[in-house]
Amino acid sequence: MEKTFVSNSAEETMELGKKIAKAASNGSTFCFTGDLGAGKTTLVRGIAQALNIKSVVQSPTFNIMKIYFDGSKPLIHIDAYRLADVDTDIGLDEYIGYETGLTVIEWPDFIKNLIPSNAITINITNLGDTKRQITIQTEDTSLLEDLN
Repeated sequence: MEKTFVSNSAEETMELGKKIAKAASNGSTFCFTGDLGAGKTTLVRGIAQALNIKSVVQSPTFNIMKIYFDGSKPLIHIDAYRLADVDTDIGLDEYIGYETGLTVIEWPDFIKNLIPSNAITINITNLGDTKRQITIQTEDTSLLEDLN
């Protein structure tokens, strides 16, 4: 199933992130796709706000992964961009689908073999200025219903 939203600002993108976090089940994995600067990390910031995470959420491009434990549930934020052409097991599989939290993966195509079959795909397309098209694909129909 698929649902598309249009966001007109970073604030609206963050609000959608909050709704996603509230509708998501523990252990959910989200795969974020979209060009550089599309708004993937902005959407993650909204998820973090809904989880009452106080830390500053930034893209973990150079760290590859950041884990936030200071909220109502853990948020695992992975940026796989730098893992292109890397054939090394670095233990990410232990955190993807973390049972009591949410996992967000930016650039999931670089770690396809680690993505669970029930992962939720969110594609963000830059429509110019601050306008974004956000398409959510999932088999979890209740998640999509809760986003209304």
